[in-house]
Amino acid sequence: MKKIGFILVLIIITIAAVYLAFFQKDEFAEGDLYSEIVNRGVIKVGINTDSKPFAYTDSNGMLIGYDIDLAKYIAQYLLKNPDRVEFIPVTPSNRLIKASTGEVDIVISTVTITPQRQEVVSFSIPYDYAGQAILVKADSRIKSLSDLAEQSVGVIFGTTAEYNMKNFVPTANVIGFRKYSDAYEALKKGQINAITSDDTILNRFAFDDNSVKLLPKRYSREPYGIAFKKGNSTIRLKENLNYAITDLKQKNVIPRLRKRWGIL
Repeated sequence: MKKIGFILVLIIITIAAVYLAFFQKDEFAEGDLYSEIVNRGVIKVGINTDSKPFAYTDSNGMLIGYDIDLAKYIAQYLLKNPDRVEFIPVTPSNRLIKASTGEVDIVISTVTITPQRQEVVSFSIPYDYAGQAILVKADSRIKSLSDLAEQSVGVIFGTTAEYNMKNFVPTANVIGFRKYSDAYEALKKGQINAITSDDTILNRFAFDDNSVKLLPKRYSREPYGIAFKKGNSTIRLKENLNYAITDLKQKNVIPRLRKRWGIL
């Protein structure tokens, strides 16, 4: 009888272990990026620090801007604390690589959602929109996209503007730069005739400097999304990001961010 009792106890323990393993999983599944972020207590956010007013360093050495504020709102939703963010510098040319390899959890860096990029990374729903615009010197005779034919046009490597220019004006001499500030200096020195990029980014140059101007026409409507690694491990993260963005829109936080940072 004792032997039978021992076997019954062993069977019960085994059944309980199987039940716990398969039916009572931890609230956060293994290999789930959302659970990893929550357990870590910090979200790693890739940002481009050369994209004023979205993310840049002020005179006190502090990172500020639209993207910085948005990242803190996301941290509040995911971690209940807006300061639980680790900012990691990225560039337009490497930001998707860093997201796809998991070097960062998410990228908030004026990333336009495109079908090509969706092959590499996943995206949240759009949180904002931009349009491709043209920045020229104030005395330039360039009035529209068609005037860029045979002209030297600056773009930032890895942006949709680089791709668009080669399709919109194939005869333009497209010159790539790694930083917006470098393209701006090249325009000021007369090394290029124009810069094309998102109006939300180029607007700050025209706002700060009367010697350049932003042409009024927009040549695209580009949705900005938060980028992150593709796969089953980010399904819950995407759900939570989408919830956060929807709530921010409903509470008019996005328009207030645009107003705060002077984004027209």
